[in-house]
Amino acid sequence: MRYSYEFKRKCVELYYRGEYPDTPDGIGSRRFHQLVRKWVRIEESCGPDALRHNNQNKEWTSKDRYALVAKVRAGESVSSVAISAGFNADQLYQWVRKYKIYGYNDLILRKGRKPKDPDMKKVGTRKPPKPNESEYEELIRLRAENEYMKTEIEVIKKEIALREEKEAARLKTKKQQSLKNSGNKDTN
Repeated sequence: MRYSYEFKRKCVELYYRGEYPDTPDGIGSRRFHQLVRKWVRIEESCGPDALRHNNQNKEWTSKDRYALVAKVRAGESVSSVAISAGFNADQLYQWVRKYKIYGYNDLILRKGRKPKDPDMKKVGTRKPPKPNESEYEELIRLRAENEYMKTEIEVIKKEIALREEKEAARLKTKKQQSLKNSGNKDTN
């Protein structure tokens, strides 16, 4: 449902007085109260003009997108960053998800529609970009280091298991010795 700027302002003013306006038809009161609280946060962070309808969507540059994603990655909540920027949190969720999967390159704006190609794969099957040569070398080095560490851990585990077996065998022979010795003392 689309609400007018005047209605939103009236709801925010009533909220500041500790009241809620009557809930419109077709929406639950709990959902409407959440919406009013969202309008209050938007107005507090961006001013009353942020409640107006934008006739045109703002074009976000890749630097702007990255700045917002960086705030989220630094620990701020997605909803608070989106409200302070003055747009819907769902879009920011998408940018953060794309950044986590594909990196900065996917935040770059691309104009136009993708060509209709029957061989084109679905969006969900897109693979992250291939690493450059230095990243590839580092990846190989890290994989080798990881394999070396795994083998070291296995060797250490085997050494621990051998020590435990030896200790268990030693305790068993000691117990048998003590039982044997105690049996000899009883017969005398």
